[in-house]
Amino acid sequence: MHVEYSDKLRMNARAVRVPGRAPQWAVPAVKALLVAADATLAATSLLAAFYLREGEAVVTSRLTWTPDFAPYGALLPFVLLIRLLTLVYYNLYRLRGEFSHVDDAVRIFKATATSSLLIVAAAFLYRGGFEYRTFSYARGVFVLDFFLALISYGTLRLVVRRAQTFARERAVNLIPTLVVGIGPEALLCIKEMRERPALGYRVIGVVESSLKDETAIESFEGVPIVGELENLSEVIRETGANEVIVTDPRVSSDVLFDVMMRVGRRRGIEFRIAPNLFNCLPRKTEIDQIGQLPMIRLFREPLSSAARIVKRALDTIIAALALTVLAPLWIIVAGLIKLDSKGPIFYRQERVGMDGRIFLFYKFRTMHTNANDAVHREYQRKYIAGRPDTNQGDNKRPVYKMRTDPRITRTGRVLRRLSFDELPQLLNVLRGDMRIVGPRPPIPYEVEFYELWHRKRLDMKPGLTGLWQVSGRNRLSFEEMVQLDLFYIENWSLLLDLQIILRTLPVMLRGDDAY
Repeated sequence: MHVEYSDKLRMNARAVRVPGRAPQWAVPAVKALLVAADATLAATSLLAAFYLREGEAVVTSRLTWTPDFAPYGALLPFVLLIRLLTLVYYNLYRLRGEFSHVDDAVRIFKATATSSLLIVAAAFLYRGGFEYRTFSYARGVFVLDFFLALISYGTLRLVVRRAQTFARERAVNLIPTLVVGIGPEALLCIKEMRERPALGYRVIGVVESSLKDETAIESFEGVPIVGELENLSEVIRETGANEVIVTDPRVSSDVLFDVMMRVGRRRGIEFRIAPNLFNCLPRKTEIDQIGQLPMIRLFREPLSSAARIVKRALDTIIAALALTVLAPLWIIVAGLIKLDSKGPIFYRQERVGMDGRIFLFYKFRTMHTNANDAVHREYQRKYIAGRPDTNQGDNKRPVYKMRTDPRITRTGRVLRRLSFDELPQLLNVLRGDMRIVGPRPPIPYEVEFYELWHRKRLDMKPGLTGLWQVSGRNRLSFEEMVQLDLFYIENWSLLLDLQIILRTLPVMLRGDDAY
C-alpha cells in the first residue's frame, strides 16, 4: 500500500513540472549583455567626465587618444575592471527571485562609490605607467565620473527591472517553488505569490508532513499535494523545483538538513523558512522578504559569492607563494623519504570534501607501503563514538591519536611531528579541492561512522589548517573537533583566517600535539 501511494505521489510530482517559458540560455545571455552594457557605461562615463571638466576632445581624427586625454586613457582598463568587479561584489547581476528598487539603489550607490575610490587610488598610484609618472590628474574628472556612473547604472538597472516585471507578468522568469505544510502560513504564502507574479515565484506543489493514507487531500488552495516530507528530496528532483519554502512547524531540523545536504547545493536549490520555525535555525541565517511575507533564508552556501571569490583568490596566492618558497624543502624531504624506506615519495588517498564529494588527497609518504588500515579504522570508529579508551594519554593531558602506529616510518615520525607531511596539500588547494583554512578532510570510512550532525562539518571545503589544529589538535575529542569546525563555518571571516594562519606556523615548529 505504501509503495503504491509513493508511486502515485511521484507521478503527480512529475505532472507539476513546469516547462521553461524561455530557453535556458536566455538568463545567461541577459547577464552577458548587462555586463557588456556596464562596461560600456563605465568607459562612456569617464570619457564624458573628461569632456565636461576639461572641454577638450577625447579622440583625434585618427581614432587615437588626444594628448590631454592619453593619461586617462591609460587608466581605462583599470576603470572597466574595477567597475565590473564591484558590481559583481555587490550582487548586481542577480536576476532571480524578488527584487527591491530601494535595495538596488543602495547597492548601486555602494558599488559606484567603492569603485570610484579604487579608481582614484589606482590613478594616483599607477599614474598611467612610466610614461605619465609626472602627470597630475584632475580630481574634478573623477567626481564627475562618479555621478555619471551612478546615474547610468541606476537608470540601466531600473530599465532591467521594468523588463523583468513585464516578463514575470507573462509567466516568464518565475522560480518553480514547493511549499512545505498546509497551515495558515502556507495559505498566506500561496496567495501572495499567486496574486503578485512580479515577485518572481510560481508555487507548483505542496509537500505535506502528515500524509498517512490514500484518503488524504490531493490539493491545497488549488495547488496539488505532490509528496510527503520524508520524500522531499525525491519530490524536489521530480518536480524540478528551484526553491523550497518551509511553513510547517513540525519539520525537524535534522530532516531539513539531510534534504539540504542531498539536493541543496548540488542542484542550486534555495531553502527558506517561516519565522515561527526558530528551532530549525543555524546561527548563520539571513532575514528576507517575499512581498509582505517575512522569511528567514537558510544559507545553502556558508560563504557568499563575494566571500568565495576573495577566499579562493587568497588561497591561490598563498599556495603559489608557499610552493615557490618551500621548493628546496620539498627536495630535502623527498630525499629523506627515499633513503629511509622503499616506496613512492607521495601518498595519495581518497578523502571526503565539501558535500561528501570524494577527491584525491596528497601527502608526503610517512608509512610503509601496503600497510593494513584495519587497526586505524577500528580506532577511528571508537574515537568518533566517543569511547574513553581512545584517550592514549591521561585526564590531565589527553591524546586522541594512535601514539604507537607500527605503519609509520622513522622519517615519517619526524615529518608528522613538524607537519611537513602536509605540504603537498598545497597542490590540492591550487586544484580547488581544499582551502588554506577549513575543517580537516575525513577518510571515507570515517564518514560512515558519523552521526547526522557531524556531517555539517562537510558544509565547507576542507583546509590545510584550521581552528582544530591551533586549538588543541589531538588533545581534543571528536565532538570538540566538530564543534570547532562548525564554529569556524558559521563565523568565517578574513580576520579569523588570518589569525589561524599566523597561529599555525608556531604550532608546526613546536610540534604541538602532533604524532
